[in-house]
Amino acid sequence: MACPENMFFLIGLFISGVLACFGRRDLITTMPDRLDVLTGSCVQIPCSFDVPDQHKDKFKSTIPTFGVWIKKYPDVHQYPGNVIFHSNGKVNRYQGKITGNLSQKNCTTVFFNVTTSYSDIYYFRIDGQPYCATDPVKSVEIVVRGKRQLNCLPIIFFQFRFLASKIRVEQVDSLTISVKYIYLQCITDFPSSPIITVSGEVKEGTPVSLNCSAVAPCPEHPPELTWTLPTQFTTENQLQEKPDQTKSVLSTVTFTPSYLHHEKNITCTAVYPVGTSNKTAEHNMMLNVSFSPKDTLASISPADPVLVGSCVNLTCSSTANPPVTNFTWFKISGGKPTQVASGLSYTLNVTSGDGGLYYCEARNSHGCGKSNEVQLAIKGQEEVIGVAAGTLGAFLLISLISLFVWRRNSRLHDGLERTDSPQGQNSPVGTVCTNQATAGEEPEEPAEDQPEEIHYGDIDFSKLQTKETPAAAQDRVQGQESEYAEVNVTGRGAQEPPLNNLDGLYAQVNKRGGC
Repeated sequence: MACPENMFFLIGLFISGVLACFGRRDLITTMPDRLDVLTGSCVQIPCSFDVPDQHKDKFKSTIPTFGVWIKKYPDVHQYPGNVIFHSNGKVNRYQGKITGNLSQKNCTTVFFNVTTSYSDIYYFRIDGQPYCATDPVKSVEIVVRGKRQLNCLPIIFFQFRFLASKIRVEQVDSLTISVKYIYLQCITDFPSSPIITVSGEVKEGTPVSLNCSAVAPCPEHPPELTWTLPTQFTTENQLQEKPDQTKSVLSTVTFTPSYLHHEKNITCTAVYPVGTSNKTAEHNMMLNVSFSPKDTLASISPADPVLVGSCVNLTCSSTANPPVTNFTWFKISGGKPTQVASGLSYTLNVTSGDGGLYYCEARNSHGCGKSNEVQLAIKGQEEVIGVAAGTLGAFLLISLISLFVWRRNSRLHDGLERTDSPQGQNSPVGTVCTNQATAGEEPEEPAEDQPEEIHYGDIDFSKLQTKETPAAAQDRVQGQESEYAEVNVTGRGAQEPPLNNLDGLYAQVNKRGGC
């Protein structure tokens, strides 16, 4: 037998259901089903109403209309203490105001300094006219997020099904009560987390936009949204209205993703101003970036030279999103790539013609990536190649030495030709004749018993020379050094040759040393 307490509970639920089903709505209101609010903040209830056709002649927009909010139960006559707000100012248990224009059927209301005691369901009523009515069907649930509680309250919703021969309650033939759904109501001091949405595919190199939205139960103090991304970005914030007339803040961030951003976390943080402090909530999401194959790598095992007939395995690896769908292997023959196999790995029994360079290509729906080149070396072939390379190197070295010697000899030969140039050329060095006779006089013969004297000296024609010879130009470019010359003097004249006439001044100079 059921307990009396349970019986009374079921009877109460039954009567409420019957009244809701068979009672006529004298007022039709539109408002959200639920609003989540922070302690100490405000809450705006978007609200509008309409009058049924049978009562439209009773509602006069020219007559002042007042709004009434009722807590928990809609019957204001049976539960007059449940009235928490009346716009005429007589009841103001909750500090608030109706911001909508009631004459235009707008009943939007704001409550301030919300506390946890505000958590309940509320009904709206119009008053102050010949026509007064309450909507007993539509209500709004306000959930105030206060201090954290470990115990969650189970909320049970029932669904009624009954058959009645007449409208009178006492003649109900059968009644079925079933549990519609159960959820746990946990009070927490954290605001609702923002929601991140992606517009389109996040593809490497293509600008993409992410949206983050957070509810704004108190539009006068909306939350501030900030982003944390692994790259540079631009943002745009705006306050928008949802279809149920509630407000939210939308932040849009635009950036250009890279393959390095794949599987990196992004965060949208909402900061709610509450009194003199702030409360935050955030949403984390991992980026899923689509990109072509990257870091494609080819490897060979074994890497050392192998014998003909050995087994060699080539393996290709790559990073891509979506994953690589096709691997292709190429061998470089005659300087051109030739496709030899496909697949993640390539295994072959080595023949004499398999030696050479190999690489692989990885491909997915966004492109392809080329790997490095690996060398397949065959024992015996590398010795022949080494000998050929050594012979070629020696040949090139001998050729360079021969070219150097030839150019050196050519320069020396040119220098000798310039030294033995005929009389009349402006050579900086030569035979100096200091015993020239005057016109009409014969040169004086040297004494037989006089020994030949050898004089040494430096001869500088830089100030006297009027025209620079090619040999002098070459010596000037290469940098001159002090040189000693051996001068044979056949006699001493009584008169020095004039310095302004150098055509007759010669000397035979034998260089000691030099290039």
